Amino acid sequence: MVATTTEQLTALAGTTVIVHPLVLLSVTDHHARSISRNSTKRVVGVLLGQDNGKTINVANSFGIPFEEDERDSKTWFLDHNYIEGMYEMFKKVNARERMIGWYHTGPKLRASDQEINDLFKQYIARPVMVIVDVRPHTVGIPTNAYFAVEEIKDDGTETRKTFLHVPSAIEAEEAEEIGVEHLLRDIKDSTTTTLATRVSEQLSSLRGLQSRLSDVQKYLVDVAAGKMPVNHQIVYHLQDALNLLPDLTDSATTQSFASSTNDHMLVVYLSSLLRAVIALHALVDNKASIGRTDLEEGGKEKEGKGKEEDEKKGDKKTSE
Repeated sequence: MVATTTEQLTALAGTTVIVHPLVLLSVTDHHARSISRNSTKRVVGVLLGQDNGKTINVANSFGIPFEEDERDSKTWFLDHNYIEGMYEMFKKVNARERMIGWYHTGPKLRASDQEINDLFKQYIARPVMVIVDVRPHTVGIPTNAYFAVEEIKDDGTETRKTFLHVPSAIEAEEAEEIGVEHLLRDIKDSTTTTLATRVSEQLSSLRGLQSRLSDVQKYLVDVAAGKMPVNHQIVYHLQDALNLLPDLTDSATTQSFASSTNDHMLVVYLSSLLRAVIALHALVDNKASIGRTDLEEGGKEKEGKGKEEDEKKGDKKTSE
C-alpha cells in the first residue's frame, strides 16, 4: 500500500460515492436470505459501477460466499473463484459496470476489513468499501463509504493503515425512481391521511437532525477535552454551516420570526375553534333528535293507552 500524503487525503475526502436504490435492495435481500433475524453476523458482496475520479457511481452489486469466526477476527473465508466467475457473467450483461469495491452489512468497521480490502486490491487498484446498515436505528442515509489509506505522520513515526470516511449519497435513475415509487405506493398505509404522513416524515427528519447535532456536539466536546485531534476541514464545514444561521439579535429578523409564528398559531387556533363549534353543534343536534324520538314514543304510548281504555268502556256497555 502506498503511503498517503495530506494532499492525497484531501483529494480522497472530496470524492463522493453515489449508491443507487437497486444496490440497497440487493444488499438487504442478500442479508435477509443469508442471516437470521437475531444474528449479529454480516454478509459481504462486490460493488459494480463506474469510478469517475471525484464521483464513484455504485450501480449494481452481487453477494459472495463469506464466513468468519466471531471470536477471532483474523479467521475468515472468502471464495475467490466465485467472485471471478460472477464478474465474468456480469461483464457479458453490462460491460460498462466495472468492479469498483465491496460492501458488508457491518454495521461498523471490523478488524478484518483491512485484510479483506487488501484482497480486493487484486482486482482493482482503489477499492471503495461501503457499509450498508440493514437495521438502522437512526434516521438518515444507511450507507457509509471508506477508502483504505496509509497515513504518513508528521513526527516521522511509523505509518499506520486506516480507513478514510468519504461522503455518500443516494441517487436513482429514471427507471429506478419509477420502481421505488411503485414499491412505496404498495406499502403505503391506507389508514393514515396525507397530513399524518407529512407530520410523521417531518418528525423523522427532525429526529435525524437531532442525532447529527448530537454527534457534532460530542465531537466538539472531545476536541475541547483533548481526546481527539483537531480536524481543520471539519471545523471549516461547521463554520460554513453556522454562518448560514440567521442573526437573532437583529430586530427585523426577530419580528419576522414572531409574525410567521403568530400566523401559524392563528391557523391552529381557528382550526381548534371550528372543531369545538362543530362538536358542540353535533352534540346539540344529537340531544334534539333524542328528545324528538322520546316525545314521539311517549305520544304513541298515550294513544295506545287511550285506545285500550275506550275498548274496555265499549266492552262494559255491551255486557250491560
